[in-house]
Amino acid sequence: MGQRIVIVGNGEAPRGAAAAIDAADLVVRFNECRNFGSSGSRTDVVAVCNTGRPALMMLSSPEWLASRPVNDCREIWSVRDPEKFRELHPALMLTRPELADFCDDYTDALAAFANDAGKTHAVIDRSVHEAVDAALVPFDPGDYVVPSSGMVVVARILAQAEEAGDAVVLTGFSHEGWDGHPFAAERRLVDSYIAAGRLSRLQQTDFLSPLEGA
Repeated sequence: MGQRIVIVGNGEAPRGAAAAIDAADLVVRFNECRNFGSSGSRTDVVAVCNTGRPALMMLSSPEWLASRPVNDCREIWSVRDPEKFRELHPALMLTRPELADFCDDYTDALAAFANDAGKTHAVIDRSVHEAVDAALVPFDPGDYVVPSSGMVVVARILAQAEEAGDAVVLTGFSHEGWDGHPFAAERRLVDSYIAAGRLSRLQQTDFLSPLEGA
């Protein structure tokens, strides 16, 4: 039997889910880990946007650098393949010129921080990003800039989980936010994976006792 992996987005987690999340074998959080505490405290991996303003803000923030989830995690994953984003930049400047710094690359700085802190650093390969783009096509994503970090991480973990027999659980995924991500299509893609039994969403019935749920 494989691991139980919980991927915690930055949206709201079910009330009372903290203990169930912390009991997982692997917990992945994102960027500022905004729901840390209410969604438990275990953090094995922090997946980060390693380009543009989010990366710059995190690296420039003493609070983020010293935060408990960042301090506790064993691994930092850079979600955006630098080469892929360098290639995206010229076309993006024609369609979304306001995103001039969107592809600015901070991967090396994040890798150096991880190394100094004794953590593993990994870059998610562009092939995962491109596989998500292909998987979204049947769900009418419309025009978008890039898939969300959450969707890229889900794809990376699913690619390895099935062979290993791991159970993958999502929580904190609202599928709402920046208009450059195809959130409506991503929700439908995730729902298709759930229907196929490839992953599940954490529900209160997963961790409430019959008495508590009555």
